[in-house]
Amino acid sequence: MDRHSPAWLERLSLRCCAWSERWIPDAYVFAVLAVIIVASTAIALGAPVTQTAKAFGDGFWSLIPFTMQMSFIIIGGYVVASSPPAARLIERLAALPKSGRAAVCWVAIISMLFSLLHWGLSMILGSLLVRALARREELAMDYRAAAAAAYLGLGSVWAMGLSSSAAQLQANPASMPPALLPITGVIPFTETIFLWQSVALTGILMVVTLVIAWFTAPRKENAQTAQSMQMDVTAPDKAVAAKSERPGEWLEYSPLLNVLVAALGALWLYQEFASKGVALAISSLNTYNFLFVMLGLLLCWRPKVFLDATARSVGSVSGVLIQFPFYGGIAAILTTAVGSDGQSIAHHLSTFFAHAATKQSFPIVMGIYSAVLGFFVPSGGGKWIIEAPYVMQAANELKVHLGWAVQVYNAAEALPNLINPFWMLPLLGILKLRAREVIGFTMIQFIVHVPLVLLMLWAFGLTLEYRPPVMP
Repeated sequence: MDRHSPAWLERLSLRCCAWSERWIPDAYVFAVLAVIIVASTAIALGAPVTQTAKAFGDGFWSLIPFTMQMSFIIIGGYVVASSPPAARLIERLAALPKSGRAAVCWVAIISMLFSLLHWGLSMILGSLLVRALARREELAMDYRAAAAAAYLGLGSVWAMGLSSSAAQLQANPASMPPALLPITGVIPFTETIFLWQSVALTGILMVVTLVIAWFTAPRKENAQTAQSMQMDVTAPDKAVAAKSERPGEWLEYSPLLNVLVAALGALWLYQEFASKGVALAISSLNTYNFLFVMLGLLLCWRPKVFLDATARSVGSVSGVLIQFPFYGGIAAILTTAVGSDGQSIAHHLSTFFAHAATKQSFPIVMGIYSAVLGFFVPSGGGKWIIEAPYVMQAANELKVHLGWAVQVYNAAEALPNLINPFWMLPLLGILKLRAREVIGFTMIQFIVHVPLVLLMLWAFGLTLEYRPPVMP
């Protein structure tokens, strides 16, 4: 298949990589530049400098709970995946591909499928699978292309599945802000992620993404492997003394504590799943992280093994800890720094796009708006709370199917992830790469995805009829 592949795509990917490695700054610089751009825009619109600075400072720590959640996604996922049973499973998955390009596509498949269940699991499993595949030197797998493939779940289809915060929120009236419910009503999954139009869009996007991943992955002669990049991808040393050497260490080597705490955690998880349902319970990052920490305790078996795995994982969270607060400041400036007309940047954006749309053009116009705002506020779906009142009110006025309006948001929200390093940070930490080494590949996906997604949102939207909001 390699002999007949369009070599120009491979050359394009290599040129994009060369360009991005030369010109794309570190993810930290990217975050700080975004702060300056957003703050300058707010001041240009008439917001006082003091108010803009206050919004930045107030918002700087607003993502601290989320920052800790993201850190625990890395720590919990790493601990579980490096435990003896999970490590053996990942090694078996890594044994299946027969070539470097096949390995890249295998990572992309795993990443996208798991992202429909949970984006965090997709990213962690994908990155650890890349490390395992990189240890197979005979594959000559391009380490950068494989890292980009591990990110494709979060950069393409994650919000079209159970990971969708917007779809989850709209289906659960108890979780919705009181002001939003009269506008949107309750929108069940059958009207959002389970629409045949949504399933078709997701399937087409996955196929196209895989094709691009295959043809842009460098072949053996052009590949930069983990070895050529001098990356340490060796499996972690799990050798631990069979027993304690001193009486005071006995509990560190006994499984008793891990088993008892994991059993207590399992009882809490059972109550969560029984009362909320699996899909809603696992959509909570706290529940998701708790599950992985408890699973890590159990799989590592002994406290000493668990603590050693945790210590190895902590170095991967530095980018998350220092950069996420800057994005919290950006979000605060966008939504709370008020210009001379009494409106925020976010309100200006939403108003502009809402007035520019018609019933037929709504998916394209709102898709662009969601992608633009998502570039500056990469929220993993959380910014739906900001957008929904304007977007859904416009959908009602233009008689657009409300469930499809949610899916317009979902599909478009993933687009900026492909070129914004924000969500790459956990993956980059595990794989010891820089954003500039990955964006060259994801940039090509972005160039193809933007027109394709907008076209499908428009075309499938024509097949749906408006229905008034349904109250609980």
